[in-house]
Amino acid sequence: KMLYDNALLAKAYLHGYLVTGNEDYRDVCQKTLDFVIREMTGPRGGFYASLDADSEGEEGKYYVWTKDDIQGALPDPEDSRFIVAAYGVSEEGNFEGKNILQRNLSDRALAEAFDLSPAQARHKLEELNQKLLQAREKRTRPGTDDKVLCAWNGWMLTAFAEAGRYLQQPAYTEVAIRNADFLLEELRDENGRLVRSWRQGERGRKGYLEDYGGLILGLLSLYQTDPQTKWFRSAWALTGDMLDLFYDAEEGFFDTGVDDEDLLYRPRDLQDNATPSGSSLAVTALLLMSGYEFNLDWYDMAQEMLTSQAELILRQPLFFGQWLAAADLAVGPLREVAILGPDHDPGRQALVDELWKTFRPRTLGAVSELPLPGGAPTLLEGRTLLNEQATAYVCRRFNCRRPLNDPRELRKELNAP
Repeated sequence: KMLYDNALLAKAYLHGYLVTGNEDYRDVCQKTLDFVIREMTGPRGGFYASLDADSEGEEGKYYVWTKDDIQGALPDPEDSRFIVAAYGVSEEGNFEGKNILQRNLSDRALAEAFDLSPAQARHKLEELNQKLLQAREKRTRPGTDDKVLCAWNGWMLTAFAEAGRYLQQPAYTEVAIRNADFLLEELRDENGRLVRSWRQGERGRKGYLEDYGGLILGLLSLYQTDPQTKWFRSAWALTGDMLDLFYDAEEGFFDTGVDDEDLLYRPRDLQDNATPSGSSLAVTALLLMSGYEFNLDWYDMAQEMLTSQAELILRQPLFFGQWLAAADLAVGPLREVAILGPDHDPGRQALVDELWKTFRPRTLGAVSELPLPGGAPTLLEGRTLLNEQATAYVCRRFNCRRPLNDPRELRKELNAP
């Protein structure tokens, strides 16, 4: 079980839920994040790289079930029958004679089969799943690769930060905050340069482009959920470092830094494969940072990179998923939203709630009290309160509309074509 898979899939299912309203997608997202908290999170908040598939020399032994296993964990025949139906457990199994528990019946179908309401069926399944989990924890656990990898943690940081914001789950936000604090403290060397990995106090080699791009995006996601300036300030500093280390005005981004050991050539993998490429992450980060800083140079760099890859993207779009997400931001229009007002002010909170009530992937937000703390985004600078009340400004590619106080007016601005 790889951290990067869980990070990218949790985010995909979260976005799927926000677009469609399908509660099953939300359920998958939350169960994935809960699994990561339980199984893949270190005591200081770093996310572990992976869990083995095998234990006691047998692949899948920790995870698979037989009917006898289920009956042993759930002595009540009705409970075991419920689980067998929910997951389609059979004697022949679906994996080498045993069963990986995969949903066979929906909540509605399960409810009809056992004369329950869908809500009752879901609740019963949750209760029985906990009993199965308790029984499974008595087995020999698979090995854990407890390395903390910077890029993978950045992607999981994004998933937790977005889930905390959109699902209104403060516990997920707290996980994201602990993770960001850990990464900024431990995954940098004495000169502040990112490192690739950390394990039990030992830092690995110098970080790659994907480490910088992944962490910048994670910190920006967290800043929008938890608007402490330190998250933005760290993302801003890493953006400057990323350009100094990896960007060439003639060639674009390289995967290794100019300070890396001598190589015959500096590698550059532009395709998005199982994970996003360093270049596509960097381009996405530049587009978002340009929106916060009104920085046309960063915006132009991103545009040039997108233009240089346009032919390949059009020819093989399935290999350029993150590039397409970046192109969507560039075409936009990207909306930059500044919200000002005292901390804990109900008026400010009403504007913030309106901003994140609907999933708008081409919208970025910055929230602050006045006077602004040092290091705040340029997006917030020079703003004043309208009518001495919490105030929102909606900008499109650096051009800002009139200030407003009413969440309903903010909604109209955000929904305007």
